[in-house]
Order: sequence, then C-alpha cells, then structure tokens
Amino acid sequence: MSAISIRRAQPEDAAPLHAIYSEEAVYAETLQLPYPSIALWEQRLNTDDAHHYRLLAERAGEVLGFISLNLDAQPRRSHSASIGITVRRSAQDTGVGSALLAAAIDLAENWLRISRIELTVYADNTRALALYEKFGFETEGRARDYAFRRGVYIDAFFMARVRR
Repeated sequence: MSAISIRRAQPEDAAPLHAIYSEEAVYAETLQLPYPSIALWEQRLNTDDAHHYRLLAERAGEVLGFISLNLDAQPRRSHSASIGITVRRSAQDTGVGSALLAAAIDLAENWLRISRIELTVYADNTRALALYEKFGFETEGRARDYAFRRGVYIDAFFMARVRR
C-alpha cells in the first residue's frame, strides 16, 4: 500500500470531496444532510481566508479524507480552533484519520500558536472517539439529543486537546 500524503484542499477537489460526503456512512457521522450539492463544495473550496485551513489525504492520487481546522476569530479565543474530519468509508482503519489529525495538530500547535483544539463527536462513534483519545483529546461534556439522525436524536461529546 502506498503512502498517505496530506495537502491543502483546492477548488478542483470539490468533486472527490462531494463523493466522500455523499456516502451514507460518512454523512451520517456529520451534521451534513443527505444529497449534498457539489456547488456547496465548490463554494467552500473557493473561499480562502486566514481562519480556515482545509487539508485532504490522498493515496496514489485518490482523495480519501478531509479535515478542516477553523480558527476562532474572537480575539480572546485566538488560541482556539475547532476541527471537523471525515474519511471515506473504504479508507477507515488504514491510517488516513491519524495522518489528517496529526497534520492538523502540527499546523495548529507549531505554526498557528493554537493551544486548544475542539471538536464535537457523536457519542456512538467509537472509531472516532478512539482516534481522538489517541491524540490526547479529552471529553469535556455531553450534549443530550444533540442532533437528529436516521429518525432519532443522538447524543454528542464535546472534546478538546489543550496544550499547556
């Protein structure tokens, strides 16, 4: 198996990212709705600002996953960022999530002076919870009935990694 490479997402990546987020197993673990628009991805990737870093993972030219690092624009929270990550179902448990998360943490902590990285994860997403804990994220709270998914409300955990 060839190596995973991480790079900044570009506007021409809209189609493969749209394909990933169109997978039911993927969008069910996010706040995205089914049947996402490719125009939404084109818009996201054409928006370039200093508060959003969008990275993707690929192997042998195939896009396998995506992570966004979103810096807090409030001056008193300029040390904080949130992340959102997803990995194509067929690429889960192959190191893609670890590679994306490691790259985002490196960018945040070693280049952007971010000392707090936050995320929200569904309480039943055991794969993601294990990944985040492996990278030093800790659960800070639980939101009951956080989101509606597949006809029922689901809880979520608020997690953070704080570098002191």
